[in-house]
Amino acid sequence: MTKESPIRYSVLPLSPEAHLFEVRCTVEDPDPEGQRFALPAWIPGSYLVREFARHVVAIDAAHGARPVALEKLDKHTWRAAPVPGPLTVRTEVYAWDLSVRGAHLDTSHGFFNGPCVFLRALGCEGRSCEVELLPPKGARYKDWRVATGLPPRPGASAGRGRRPHAFGAYFAADYDELIDHPVEMGDFEIASFRARGVPHEFALTGRHRADMARLTRDLKRLCEHHIDFWSGTGRGARRAPMDRYVFLVTAVGEGYGGLEHRGSTALLCARDDLPQPGMKEPTESYRNFLGLCSHEYFHTWNVKRIKPAAFAPYDLERENYTTLLWLFEGFTSYYDDLALARSRLVTRDQYLETLGRRISAYLRTPGRRRQTVSESSFDAWTKFYRQDENSPNAIVSYYLKGSLVALCLDLLIRERTRARKSLDDVMRALWKRYGMPGIGLQEGDFERLALDVTGLRLGRFFETALRSTRELPLKAALLTHGVDMSLRAAESAGDKGGKPAGKDLRALSARPAIGLRTRREGKDWIVTHVLDGGAAQAAGVAAGDVVVAFDGVRPGSGGLDAVLDRRRPGDDIALHLFRRDELLALRLRLRASPRDTCVLSVAAGRGNPLLRRWLGER
Repeated sequence: MTKESPIRYSVLPLSPEAHLFEVRCTVEDPDPEGQRFALPAWIPGSYLVREFARHVVAIDAAHGARPVALEKLDKHTWRAAPVPGPLTVRTEVYAWDLSVRGAHLDTSHGFFNGPCVFLRALGCEGRSCEVELLPPKGARYKDWRVATGLPPRPGASAGRGRRPHAFGAYFAADYDELIDHPVEMGDFEIASFRARGVPHEFALTGRHRADMARLTRDLKRLCEHHIDFWSGTGRGARRAPMDRYVFLVTAVGEGYGGLEHRGSTALLCARDDLPQPGMKEPTESYRNFLGLCSHEYFHTWNVKRIKPAAFAPYDLERENYTTLLWLFEGFTSYYDDLALARSRLVTRDQYLETLGRRISAYLRTPGRRRQTVSESSFDAWTKFYRQDENSPNAIVSYYLKGSLVALCLDLLIRERTRARKSLDDVMRALWKRYGMPGIGLQEGDFERLALDVTGLRLGRFFETALRSTRELPLKAALLTHGVDMSLRAAESAGDKGGKPAGKDLRALSARPAIGLRTRREGKDWIVTHVLDGGAAQAAGVAAGDVVVAFDGVRPGSGGLDAVLDRRRPGDDIALHLFRRDELLALRLRLRASPRDTCVLSVAAGRGNPLLRRWLGER
């Protein structure tokens, strides 16, 4: 039996000015009945069909110098006419999506995720792939380099040795691995460190004044914490599941997001989120950035290797449904900030403040009373990633509620076993039983595993937390660990919770609520969401309305917040607004603000042993 030849690719930034990549895919022994090629419809980790083929602006095929006819079969599949030997398909891909999910190319840098550019030779997905990354032509690009988790092709010098981060030949074991290593190219800044012996890199694109020394120091501590969490601290047990890891970070004026990969992550952040030289205490925005890094790094285990059965393997042509995203995204969201506290990157008070804000966001989501977190997971493709003006009233985030399910479950296990067991033990068992051997997780497997590991009867908890809309036992769970949870009215429309009130609680309880959300466009305030049961909904306000005046006065730069600060519950307001091109006059009666702002404080003193063990304090 002859050895199958690899699939060969090349990627050239053909025209950075026009945002075009040229990508070639060569199959040495194409299907004699006509080789089919397809571009994925979605990217793993972002559960929305994005139709990447819509960015293909040109496609052709050739056998040597002879053109080969291509037939388009559907929205993202082509079939080449039969040829007796090597077949090359060339595409030009428009790249102007500056997100962690897409591809972006201009004269300052290039970035792409594999599903956006790499055609899949159908029937050949299991073959190895060789990739030639080529530099753009022109002297202005002479300083461009490459950052990626892709390893260099065996025998090639690219990426290692005398020419680190060089353009050249790279390698992937199969198509699944090929599209799981995003690529950054440009004149970026690079920093490196080792975490438990594993090389890590931090490649930063965009103008910035970041303290790279602090970044690498903090990330090293964070990554070592995660490696120890999953593999333990015993001798010889600290090896991570990847040989190398790369943080690909793009800093912009405003932006936030991340996408996990098996040996890297793509991150988008505001440049002000990065630590500035001379910064003594971490700012809130830097803590949020570290939380983002923590989230995506935790995914290296939880979802990249521990996967739902629906993702093993991925079907890249259509939606892959699972009710388990509360586990893979929600539990990751629980551990991302908890890891910052356990690794001493934030203080106890800062962690409780962040947790309080998360609880506040959950309590301000009317959709939690309509959709279960299991339903939210299953409906990610159609509801969570396609939100509209009614989404806050109709859905709950599996990230947000899933993280609070993890919190309640962890504290419940710790309390009932007197801290002999915890959710940590369940997650490590999950890694050993499903992640290491690569077995897909079936619906119900996690619940059975939790019973096996802890010996506790948790069926009622799971039924309530996962498959009902009843409230989570947050206050009771936190109190078992000496944390008091109090609820107050918001001080302002921008009050996220977490911090103790700056005003008297009696005064806060009298602050009015209007029950809508707005955004500013120029001097106009546009209604984006009208919340169920609020005063705005009762008055007939609708999403898309343009607010003209409250009691005859146009809202200023302070918007609704400034207006409400001068009102009391029970006040009647004359509200004028435009709906389409029609002026409407409505009467609106303000209501008292709900007590949905969570503040957490240590109730039982700093000596609480359950609290210390939960937060990893010595």
